[in-house]
Amino acid sequence: MAAVRNGQNGHASAYASDLSAASQRFSDVPSAIEIPVRGDYTEEAVEVDLEGLPDDPTELCTLLENEGAARQYWMLIALSYAKQGKVDLAIDVLSKGLGALSRGPSKEKLSLLSCLCWLYLVKSRSAPRMVPDGQLVSEARTKDFYLQACTATLNEATRINERFPPLFLARGVLCLLRASLQPPAKSSVAGSQDQSERTETLRQALKFFKDALEVSNGRNMMALLGKARVLFSLGKYAQALEGYQEVLSKMPDLTDPDPRIGIGCCLWQLGFKDDARAAWDRALEVSPNSKIANILLALYYLNSSSQHSTTDPEFVQLYKKAMTQYTQKAFKLDKELPLTCATFGQYFLSRKAMPTVENLARKAIELTDVNAIASDGWFLLAKKEHYDEQLSRASEFYQKADQARGGGDNGYLPAKFGVAQLQVLMQDFDGAKFRLEKIIQSSKSIEAMTLLGALYAEDFFTNQATGYKEDKSGELKKAIALLETVRMAWKDPKKHLTPDSSVLLNLARLYEADHPDKSLQCLQQVEQMELDQIPEEERPEDTEDESARLAALRENLPPQLLNNIGCFHYQAEKFDLARESFQTALNACVKVGEKDSSIDTDALVTTISYNLARTYEAATLLDEAKQVYQGLLARHEDYTDANTRLAYIALRQSPTDEGPKAAAKLYQADYTNLEVRALYGWYLSKSKKRALNIAEDPEQRHYKHSLQHHDKHDRYSLTGMGNLYLTTAREMKRDTDQDKEKRRKTYEKAVEFFDKALQLDPKNAYAAQGVGICLVEDKKEFGAAVQMFTRVRETVRDASVYINLGHVYAELKQYSRAIENYETALAKDRANDPQILACLGRVWLQKGKQDKNVQAMRHSLEYSQRSLEIAPEQIHFKFNVAFVQIQLAQLIYSLPETQRTVEEVQAAADGLDMAIESLTEIANSKNPPYPKHDIEQRANMGRNTMRRQLERALAGQKEYEENNMAKLQQARELREADLKRREDEKRKAEEVALEHKRKIAEERQKILEKDRELAEKRAEEERARDEADFSVDDETGEKRRKKKRAGGKRKKKGDESDSEGSDRDTGRKARGKSTASSSTAASTDDERPQPKKKRKLERKTKAKAKARDTAKYKSSEIVVESDSEEEVQANGGAESSADEAIRDESAAPSGDDDEVEEPAVVAPRKKVSRRIADDDDEDAEEDATGAPTNGDTASAEDTPMAEASPSAAADEDED
Repeated sequence: MAAVRNGQNGHASAYASDLSAASQRFSDVPSAIEIPVRGDYTEEAVEVDLEGLPDDPTELCTLLENEGAARQYWMLIALSYAKQGKVDLAIDVLSKGLGALSRGPSKEKLSLLSCLCWLYLVKSRSAPRMVPDGQLVSEARTKDFYLQACTATLNEATRINERFPPLFLARGVLCLLRASLQPPAKSSVAGSQDQSERTETLRQALKFFKDALEVSNGRNMMALLGKARVLFSLGKYAQALEGYQEVLSKMPDLTDPDPRIGIGCCLWQLGFKDDARAAWDRALEVSPNSKIANILLALYYLNSSSQHSTTDPEFVQLYKKAMTQYTQKAFKLDKELPLTCATFGQYFLSRKAMPTVENLARKAIELTDVNAIASDGWFLLAKKEHYDEQLSRASEFYQKADQARGGGDNGYLPAKFGVAQLQVLMQDFDGAKFRLEKIIQSSKSIEAMTLLGALYAEDFFTNQATGYKEDKSGELKKAIALLETVRMAWKDPKKHLTPDSSVLLNLARLYEADHPDKSLQCLQQVEQMELDQIPEEERPEDTEDESARLAALRENLPPQLLNNIGCFHYQAEKFDLARESFQTALNACVKVGEKDSSIDTDALVTTISYNLARTYEAATLLDEAKQVYQGLLARHEDYTDANTRLAYIALRQSPTDEGPKAAAKLYQADYTNLEVRALYGWYLSKSKKRALNIAEDPEQRHYKHSLQHHDKHDRYSLTGMGNLYLTTAREMKRDTDQDKEKRRKTYEKAVEFFDKALQLDPKNAYAAQGVGICLVEDKKEFGAAVQMFTRVRETVRDASVYINLGHVYAELKQYSRAIENYETALAKDRANDPQILACLGRVWLQKGKQDKNVQAMRHSLEYSQRSLEIAPEQIHFKFNVAFVQIQLAQLIYSLPETQRTVEEVQAAADGLDMAIESLTEIANSKNPPYPKHDIEQRANMGRNTMRRQLERALAGQKEYEENNMAKLQQARELREADLKRREDEKRKAEEVALEHKRKIAEERQKILEKDRELAEKRAEEERARDEADFSVDDETGEKRRKKKRAGGKRKKKGDESDSEGSDRDTGRKARGKSTASSSTAASTDDERPQPKKKRKLERKTKAKAKARDTAKYKSSEIVVESDSEEEVQANGGAESSADEAIRDESAAPSGDDDEVEEPAVVAPRKKVSRRIADDDDEDAEEDATGAPTNGDTASAEDTPMAEASPSAAADEDED
């Protein structure tokens, strides 16, 4: 604010205009004087009326010169002319008086010279700063001209007497006015002293004012005011405030000049704006016609109005008060006051009254002796020329406005911003960016950030639209950072900023590709802004339902905005919200047409209707989608996209009858359209028969024809060709070197097509993953595949990319990274994907085995259980759970006693029992995932060997903990404290699930009660059978066991085990169940078995395992490993064959459930009973991995990767 920055000297003609009024400055000038006449004998005098002086002072000067009048007569007449505002005549009188007194003593001229200096200073205040247009430079009387004349006069007076007191004050005022014509200092290094010419001049003025005070013993109030004014100009506002307050305390009645004006300006600069207003109000009370006080109060209220929105009633009230009550009054008091002219110019600029703006701006520039006011004048001229599209003149004026305030880093910010705007209009974008960057570095201007962010955003949009390969990610980041900074500034209540919809729309476009959620938030914020701006007369009335009221309001919004919001809801698969937005957009189009019939909304209605149909289609509302498509075709029968979607719907609803007919009809009607050809290629891929020779494949011929005759850069056809070669390479033989070479070349051919598609579209996820899959399957280049998938991840944030990365990292044994990528894929709306959970279970298992980490094994078990819970029909997930439980038990057993506890060993034993039970159920299922015999062998291994191992480990652990109770107690306390901390963190989550768990517990209890009843019933049946085995001897009456037939004790080959000991009949009924020991198997006919006790124990174990299985999560296909070499020998190679079968199953895709698995070869055993030695260090490394999903890599060697097929995007090819 110019006047406030420069104090009371902000008015140019203040002194000159006051000369004509009755002022204390001329109170000592009498109304008439008598000039003595020379004579020898008489004393005569001529009376001169000082209030009616002639316009030509020549006669008076001649009279004074002829009569040899004293200097005081010359001065009184000159002051009388000055009092009447005729300063030029006063200067002429003094000049002639100096000539008349030149023959007298030199000291007689000092007073005249001093008075002449002040008159020159007064003329300087009212003179123009520059040479007026049409006037010669030699004839111009500018401020600088009068200051030079004053300097010459002062020099002459100084030669007479340099210590003459009035000269000190005159020197100070001269330096002060000279400094006002010098530009402010440009930016300097922080901490360095300002050595500019203006600062040096001000320091000289300060010295002269101090000298004047010293000469007057501190009684010269004008010198004290001058000192305060210089301190204000030097930026020492607190010291200047003290000076003005000292003047006011010593001369409270002083009003011309008024120290209250200076006090208010200092308070303003110190941040006490309300106190400044109070000082100016007091100045207005003391002097009601003070134009300076009026205009400063106007600026105060203008500043207050800027803190409110233009729609705020408070803004209107404050602005009106500033302009009508104060500015207008100040203008009436003095139409030449520069500060008033500059302030009024801003008002007329807003009214587009450009001639008035130019007139006022010229006055402000020419009449002011304050650089800031001159800068405001130049800025008004620049805005006027900018509005008139005179860009070169506008640029010149903007630069002058900037230079008037110092230029460089200390110049005028609006002027710098105006130059940047002109550079944008003149297509000099680099220059505009450079200037805006400098503005932001020095000021953090919100307007500059907005414009610079828009320029960077436009660079990115242009590059995106033209398809250039230039990397514009830097511009994207800069644009987002700048516009987000602007957006955050809106939330600061101190800044009183109004949100700008253009900023939000640019952000929405910038976020569209990588952050659609943020893009949607920006559009919703624009929507709310538009809703708030709807006039009251257009708002619905008598609507109680808030949702209905909002829906009616949204129909007044721009349909383009609603359409974009609906598209983002569609991409987020929120189809209900998308459908609502599209329907509202259609209603908005109708309203737009009703308001302005000249607007053509047909294209907009067509686009929105198509989007609505796609939404119906995605929500499986195919009949509604068909209806909309048919409506579009009724209006535009050549609308190919609608025809394409109808054909696709027909293929989905009738893939063998109506669908192929519709596809063929569409293809014949418009076979040159690439979208139609893409759909037809997808149809061929789904309906064709697999050809042994790729050259005979109809899909390959179709894609080849598209590339050769329609568009060699068709990305869909290129990706489809790559997938065809990839699939062919998988199925090729690899027996001989020649077969392997042929297979390798086929993979290379696939990579060529994928690479071409990627060159045309770097964001083609299917092509990119196809390249990565080829690298893994063909060359086993896991490192290169990692780089490929990582690069794909930067552009395509699809879950399949992270799954492939997890597979590759797992093959590289970088399990932590594999886990990280699997979990990222799981978080991308695939939290219930059992295959990803299976992969996580597999990797955690491998990590646990590598690190011998129990916690990792537990994570593996958790993910395995979760996968089983999501897909309980998948029997191989149940096998995975059992396998992990066995591996966990084996790890617990292998750990030293110092690294495990009794509870962990007991939990491992319980898990082992559950695993044995699960394997038994899997073996007896209708379609077991692996050979039944292999699964039974694994169950027997756990039942015999591992169970005994854990029993021994449990006993040894108890003995160890009893012997080391004190140390263990301390360790246990530390561990319990840690567990308690973790439990506290999970308590809130567990409280939410308590109700669910309670219901599960009730269901478990019912199951247990039912099982108990069944057990009792079976026990009664068993007792009845036992009684039937005895007969009564006819002779003695004694009960005897019935004799059995010979051969009843014969065992089955390959089924010998330490746990099978019942007789043949009992063994048939209880096959696969646990038994007490191997001694039972060797019992004689006279020994009575105890099947009842065994069955009860087994039934309890089964019930317990079943209850636990229903409550836990299950997980993925896990690598099955043999537990030791000796176990393999003991089981006749069954374990090895099972592992091989599992490896084959894990390498196959999950959809191939009907593949025939080769039975394992079981070697015959000669020994009936023997002790099996466990070797815990011999673990096989074959894993039963999860089947690869679409776009995922397989982990087993030579296992086909998932196709990167464009057919997966069939629903998206029209987006």
